[in-house]
Amino acid sequence: MAEPGRPGTTTAPRARADVARRVAGSAAAGCALAGAVAVTVAVVAGPGPGLTGYVSEAGIAGSGHATTYRIGILALAAALLLVGAALPPGVWAAPALLATGAVFTAVSGAVTCSAGCPLPPFERATAADLVHGGTSIAATASVVLAMVTLAVSGPAGPALRRLAGLAAAVALPLCAAVGLAMLVLGRGAVVGVLERLVLAVAVLWGLSTATALALARR
Repeated sequence: MAEPGRPGTTTAPRARADVARRVAGSAAAGCALAGAVAVTVAVVAGPGPGLTGYVSEAGIAGSGHATTYRIGILALAAALLLVGAALPPGVWAAPALLATGAVFTAVSGAVTCSAGCPLPPFERATAADLVHGGTSIAATASVVLAMVTLAVSGPAGPALRRLAGLAAAVALPLCAAVGLAMLVLGRGAVVGVLERLVLAVAVLWGLSTATALALARR
């Protein structure tokens, strides 16, 4: 048994924890990249209405790329969980927000919307449409709030704070624009493009944060 005060007696557990966090960061980066590629393939290759439709339309029942889409969504959910696990000790709120976002993301992938993914106030929605739309919105909100909390979290370190601050500064106005456009304009190219921009910011932030965590030396 190592004696108290001996070199390495307190650093070994910390070193193992750092290695575990770097492994989680590497796994998160892999999941984020794989998930983004799968969802992109499903959206681009699918028979959806292009930029005038929602990304979720690639996963509706009967779509030839629904399985690819769901696998991608689950991979992105796993990436959120792993990023939260890889964050440095002392970071508050962000791990819980990322875990919450991961759960909502997984549910949104499991509960598919009907054709066109209709949402109020301009379209009549089914219960599944409301669950899917609600969990998708909650997942995005959780991730953006995680960005905000990381941006002001000292234990996160300057690199993670900069990444989170930049992502939040871009994502917050985009999310506001999406909400306003859905209420005022409804389904269309404006909402379609804005939705894709929000999701792109979230994925790029997750991938860059996971990579930074994987390469960190504490």
